[in-house]
Parts: sequence; C-alpha cells; structure tokens
Amino acid sequence: MSTNTIDSKTPHAVDVHVGGRVRLRRRFLGLSQTELATAVGVTFQQVQKYERGFNRVSASKLYEIARVLKVPLSYFFEGFDGTADRAEAGSDMSPADFLGTSEGLALAEAFPRIRNEERRRKILDLIHSLADE
Repeated sequence: MSTNTIDSKTPHAVDVHVGGRVRLRRRFLGLSQTELATAVGVTFQQVQKYERGFNRVSASKLYEIARVLKVPLSYFFEGFDGTADRAEAGSDMSPADFLGTSEGLALAEAFPRIRNEERRRKILDLIHSLADE
C-alpha cells in the first residue's frame, strides 16, 4: 500500500482548474447550475462540487459537459501548467482563472459598460497601482 502525500480532503489542482473552466463557460453562456445539471443528468449540487473541484468529473461526464457547453474537451485544461493550486498562490492566478471567480466575472461584465474611455484608463491605473503595492 502506497502512502498518499496529498490530503484527501484537499481538492486536486487539476480538479479545481477543470471545475473553474466549467463555471467560467457555464456563466459565459448564461446557464444556471440547475440547467447544466439537468442537461448532463446530475444534480445541481453535483455541478457545484464539480465547479469547486471537490468532486472529480469522470471522463464520460466531462464529455457530456463539453457537449452542452459547446467546447472541445481540451478547453477544460487550457491554461493549466501542472503546478500547485493557484487559488492559494493568489498573485500567481492566471487571467483565465481570475475570470472564473465571481469577482473576475463581475469585473469583466461591468468594465465594458463604462463608456468614458478616460475613466476606464483611470480605473485600470488604479488597479495596477493597487496590484503593485
């Protein structure tokens, strides 16, 4: 019997990444967790667990999710570089991972609604200055 050095209660980085990509695409298409769940034959609670990386998505279920979300299977692994969970790393989060968060999606939806180009530039400058602190 081999010893497992990874805590069994800690989601694997791949599962977190795949789940984040499921959430990002689902939200981009405007689907609720319930709508996705119904389309792939699971409960909305199961979709929640997939999206958080708490439950691993089987190959057949990932295939069904890809079909419903109209993406190739490779979409779910785009941007994954094999390192530890970037959610813990914070500043190492990729733009794609950030867009998968509620804050990232809210920012991406709100920012284009700012019609004044100068204001958008000032907001971007503010974000850069805060990020550099």
